[in-house]
Amino acid sequence: MRSFVYSPKRKLAVLNMSKLKEQLPALLTQVLVVGAIVYVALQLFHNTQANLEARNIASGFGFLSVEGGLPINDSLLPYTPADTYGRAFAMGILNTLFVSALSIVLATILGVIIGIARVSGNWLVAHLAAVYVEVLRNVPLLLTLFFCYSTLLAFLPSPRMSLVPFGDIFINNRGVYVPRPFFQDGMGWVILALVTAIAASVALVRVSKRMRDETGRGLHSGWISLGLIFGLPAAAYFLTGQPLDFDAPVLSGFNFKGGMVLRPEFSALLIGLVLYTAAFIGENVRSGIQSVDAGQLDAAKALGLSPGPIMRKVILPQTLRVCIPATTNDYTSLIKNSSLAVAIGYPDMVSIGGTIIGQNDQAIEIIGLWMAVYLTINLVVSLVMNWFNAKVQLVER
Repeated sequence: MRSFVYSPKRKLAVLNMSKLKEQLPALLTQVLVVGAIVYVALQLFHNTQANLEARNIASGFGFLSVEGGLPINDSLLPYTPADTYGRAFAMGILNTLFVSALSIVLATILGVIIGIARVSGNWLVAHLAAVYVEVLRNVPLLLTLFFCYSTLLAFLPSPRMSLVPFGDIFINNRGVYVPRPFFQDGMGWVILALVTAIAASVALVRVSKRMRDETGRGLHSGWISLGLIFGLPAAAYFLTGQPLDFDAPVLSGFNFKGGMVLRPEFSALLIGLVLYTAAFIGENVRSGIQSVDAGQLDAAKALGLSPGPIMRKVILPQTLRVCIPATTNDYTSLIKNSSLAVAIGYPDMVSIGGTIIGQNDQAIEIIGLWMAVYLTINLVVSLVMNWFNAKVQLVER
């Protein structure tokens, strides 16, 4: 009769085998699911290839190097219809980035104002802000864009009757015409002075913060930084002989020539995105303000602070920590909503891509590019906002 000898290794092996038997069904299920997904993806790929070949539609991204012949009215970089589809699509990406970045900045400023107005002690201001929020949040953005576009075209005069607010700036139903700047020799020194002033201002703010933390007193870094940012480039500008010239727009026939123009399509898209997104950001700011403990406000009043400094130095910094996550979602939604530009004729990425599809039928590639670009932009915005959110959060001991 064999005697049983206790062995820790034998017991561990038995436990591992028992654990493996328990996990085996789950592992098999996951393998089957992954295999099914791969099989379906391969079938879709082969069916797509077969359908494209049956319709004599080319596949791949080789068309991006072919001359497009696409006219683009609004482009931030030089472009002609003789350029390739790839450059035309790149112009659409730049237009999307430009209008999205500008809309985010303006919507943030307006949203903070609306959020503060929502909790104002003034009855009229608070209720006007509430009406603004309720109207803009409950009307589809597409209708808002149509309203802005039709309003601009209906109320602005013809080029011959242009509004001239000042100087060589002309406003009409063809757009806002402003002088185009031209850099001359020596402008590099002005740009270098501006970069140096910004770097010095950042360093000054950090030094002032360190001094305030150590001694309780800091420098007037805000005013000094403002003087550096405006004064140093201005001094470089005059010392280098004013190396900046302007090409002013001039009325010629039925339209203006020269200068730069902000067309009604761009203006309507910008106004619509800003108004719509600011309503959501305003609600984020309102909820953040109301989340601040009432004792903070009482303590600030007890110190003798006026309402302005209380809002800037006590309430808004604490509000920022609360409203950043929701505002990040609003930023990414704004970027995706910019694709509605196709409805009013602004040549963004979706509009130009749609024209390319109409010319060569390569919809799958263009849609894939759309998805990849929007995904990349929104991931970058999310990473930046998450980093900023981590920086402003309180560090617990």
